[in-house]
Amino acid sequence: MTNAEANENAAAVAEQGAHVAPETVHSKQGASRKKDAPKAKKTVKAAALKKGAKVAKKAAKPERKAVAPHAKILDMIRRAKGATLAEIMKATEWQADSARGFISTAQKKHDLKIESSKNDAGDRIYTIAK
Repeated sequence: MTNAEANENAAAVAEQGAHVAPETVHSKQGASRKKDAPKAKKTVKAAALKKGAKVAKKAAKPERKAVAPHAKILDMIRRAKGATLAEIMKATEWQADSARGFISTAQKKHDLKIESSKNDAGDRIYTIAK
């Protein structure tokens, strides 16, 4: 095959829509904006810091003593009347599946005897057997 034939084959491939990489790649060159394009607006904090002004910070929330959801559930179940599934879900903000799963796991890990019964309204009540 001669050089002329090779050039013809290459041109035919290019005509068919083959993707060809650009000859030079400038990997360190970033995108640039057009000459007359407006600049991006600065945030209030950035503008204030540039001028030397102090920016007011948001008031810190008072610290609350966090109680783990697991401890909440165990405390609720230890009550004399126990706890309904709805009460547990409200206190922990968990789905019903998660609450039931924890109760099942707590029986095994904490070696507890947790009893489950229904009240007159049909709500499931969990209590620790004594």
